[in-house]
Amino acid sequence: MQDLAEGIARFQRDVFPAKAELFARLATQHSPHTLFIGCSDARVVPELITGTEPGDLFVIRTAGNLVPAHTPGADGVAASIEYAVSALGVRDIVVCGHSACGAMTALAQGHDLSGAPAVAAWLRHADASRARTAAGDVPALVRQNVLAQLANLATHPSVARALAGRRVTLRGWVYDIGSGHVEELTAAGSPVAA
Repeated sequence: MQDLAEGIARFQRDVFPAKAELFARLATQHSPHTLFIGCSDARVVPELITGTEPGDLFVIRTAGNLVPAHTPGADGVAASIEYAVSALGVRDIVVCGHSACGAMTALAQGHDLSGAPAVAAWLRHADASRARTAAGDVPALVRQNVLAQLANLATHPSVARALAGRRVTLRGWVYDIGSGHVEELTAAGSPVAA
């Protein structure tokens, strides 16, 4: 906790004053251009990877960067997606998977998750991805999962409307932690330069 307290002190002393004008503007308006859906993994820091400023990204982080397909009822992920698209008017939605993903590794290698029933239940949102990938192939599962989550996103009414109106673009990325490389996946799953 001491590290966090020291970090807050550095932020207040060094970072905030240098960006005071930006924070003053953000205090009254919020208009991010991108919804970034990434993994909860602490090694994946969307603003650092993309070189963006506070207020540029609306970020959702879930284990395995999973996006459940739309269903009726209350859902925090769905509510955040709807808000970003309908209220904030984001123009791009990125689903970003990453190398060495613990969630995808657990699925690809068939880890016993009986001691973590909530995790096991959540990871069932990746069943379609796992069915399309050879057992043990973590990199292939990471890529297949990004594509599956893009498909799930399109089931959300706010996203479907924005896609139909050409107001939003869906993008799939895979971030390699060791090299810093980001590859963009096409709909067929093959990489393109990002």
